Amino acid sequence: MHLCRRCVSLLLSRPLSAALQPSTHALHQRSHHILLQHSRGQPSIRSLTQRHSRETWTSCGRRNLTDHQAASPEVYNNKTDLAQREVGKHIVPLESSNVHQNQASLSDIGLEAAVRPSPLQKISEEEAVQIQVPSALPPDSFTLRPYVDKSETLSKLVQLGVNLWELERRPNVGSMLVRLDFHADVAPKLLFLKDLGVEESKLGTLLTKNPFILTESLDNLEARVSYLKTKKFSQESVAAMVSKAPYLLNFSVERLDNRLGFFQQHLGLSAEKIRNVVTRLPKLLCGSLEPIKENLKVCELEFGFRGNEIQHIVTTVPKVLIANKRKLTQIFDFVHNTMDVPHSLIAKFPQVLNAKFLRIRERHLFLEYLGRAQYQPSQPNYISLDRLVFLPDDVFCSEVALATLEDFERFQKTL
Repeated sequence: MHLCRRCVSLLLSRPLSAALQPSTHALHQRSHHILLQHSRGQPSIRSLTQRHSRETWTSCGRRNLTDHQAASPEVYNNKTDLAQREVGKHIVPLESSNVHQNQASLSDIGLEAAVRPSPLQKISEEEAVQIQVPSALPPDSFTLRPYVDKSETLSKLVQLGVNLWELERRPNVGSMLVRLDFHADVAPKLLFLKDLGVEESKLGTLLTKNPFILTESLDNLEARVSYLKTKKFSQESVAAMVSKAPYLLNFSVERLDNRLGFFQQHLGLSAEKIRNVVTRLPKLLCGSLEPIKENLKVCELEFGFRGNEIQHIVTTVPKVLIANKRKLTQIFDFVHNTMDVPHSLIAKFPQVLNAKFLRIRERHLFLEYLGRAQYQPSQPNYISLDRLVFLPDDVFCSEVALATLEDFERFQKTL
């Protein structure tokens, strides 16, 4: 009897049956006789493979397997076990070799220990804390655009009208917004501002100018609002102040108290007038005090205004306190020295100090060209400073200069 290559492979692939192990001794002698025949000059398995075609081996394999199985299934199984023991000492199938090599490589790189736990398996609190969930957000970016669709905070801020393009240009603001949780950090602040009286349409502008209010605690915000209310600022006034000066509630109670005390001391105004000035220009409580001190000295020492005149100027036009010193000096010098307007009239119409210098100069020169530049109340054809500065061009030409708008435009081209 000759064993073909396919027969040997099939015999080696059969698993060892524990139930048939006692009968293997009876078949050992016959299997050994087969191996002796191969060693006494019978063709080897390799030579048979070279001499016969694939079809011959296939038919042989079928015939031999059929004969053995028909004779006795038990004997066939025992032959398979014995052949697997004897022949397996000399011939190792390629598939079995690959499996052993793969198992060895896995054990070498330590992948056997990386066993996935069952989703129903219970874990301890320490193991739960150590679990790291990969973030769905990009690790880094130069813009907030990739985060908007995946971050609830950013998407809600966009719906409120916050300009993320402007915020992402400011250092560290973009990373701060990405880390904020909408329900824990943003929503309580929005409800607080809305309850305070800030209009919903202004929340986007407020957060665009001051996103850091979202990092303030509610206790600090409520304490600062309560302080302003103790100083007799109405809730409507506080809401208006916060809308005009978004950084107002970022300052501590001590800072707000020091600022109010400074204005009351240096301006000599009553508490009611101080509240009026601060409500109209809440930036006075947020900015630096140095420009305010410098403008007060300029009005007193360089311009020559008296104390009561400075009080009237500040209560009428609070922006004088934070105006650019160069612009303020240029306007006063032209109005007082060129137009020959006394201090009393400038203090009576302080809006001129907040106007555009080019408009004052063009209109005065046009009136002077027409011979109507008269600013003395005691003289005929008197023109007040407020009419000179704040009337539209067509009304100014028709009512003050008594000329046409075309004449004024042609005159402007000559300057």
